[in-house]
Amino acid sequence: MKKLEDMNLVDDFLAHSLTAHKTYGERASRYILECILQRKLGHLTVVPQKVWYGEEPESHGVRLDVYLDEEGGELFDMEPDNNGGTGDVEMLPRRARFYHAKIDAGNLAVGEEYSALRNVVVIFITTYDPFGRNRMIYTIKNGCVEEPDMSYEDGASTIFLYTKGKEGRPPRELQQLAQYMEASTVENVKSEGLARLHEMVMEVKTDKEVGLVYMKWYEIEKRIREEGKAEGKIEGKAEAVMELLDEIGVIPEELEKRIREQKDLETLRKWHKLAVRSGSIEEFESLISGC
Repeated sequence: MKKLEDMNLVDDFLAHSLTAHKTYGERASRYILECILQRKLGHLTVVPQKVWYGEEPESHGVRLDVYLDEEGGELFDMEPDNNGGTGDVEMLPRRARFYHAKIDAGNLAVGEEYSALRNVVVIFITTYDPFGRNRMIYTIKNGCVEEPDMSYEDGASTIFLYTKGKEGRPPRELQQLAQYMEASTVENVKSEGLARLHEMVMEVKTDKEVGLVYMKWYEIEKRIREEGKAEGKIEGKAEAVMELLDEIGVIPEELEKRIREQKDLETLRKWHKLAVRSGSIEEFESLISGC
């Protein structure tokens, strides 16, 4: 995992720490948004990591990285995304759809008319090309298939900002911002606006409170990864035992359940060795009866 000082603005933690910072958050968010949208914005209220839970315990919730409320204007959600896995790319449109649904549901009070719904802009900032057209900006809005020229304004739009995109003649200021977000170093500071942004980024990186939060976040992420690796080893070993047994007979349902529910890796390793030696399912069951 990256050190805090090596992070870029396409990394979730740094983007969140900058835009949520009590001193620099509003100014940094404003500069980034105004570059992307190419217009001036009113006062912004930053709500870091806005969370909407599912309506039922089994329902999917959502955590928004950077949620911004423009006074008298629109709502913005900025999502830095430098993952770029094939599955993640394919699901981006549905992810955007879900985010819009959750934001709308969370901002319409009981009894309010639908006209009270705020305009919402969800912005994904990606280091990979989500649609393969080499555009820096992809702006998505709903419309009528049969009448593409027909006006249809529901107040929802999604922007995908691809940091390396060239098509569409993106403004120079936006190109410079995109390059800086992907590699947030002094070498990529090409304007006065970016110089001010870089100063804020460096202040955040050296902020002691941010450093403490990062240490906690790092430990949590490390533990999750280690637990995930351990769980993967356990599942893999259980599957290996099942494969060996499958070659010598039909595995009873209760035995399969016992193997899959076993969470001690050392026990599964012993069972794997016993499965190799066993000539039948019955022999294996007899050998593990004492384990």
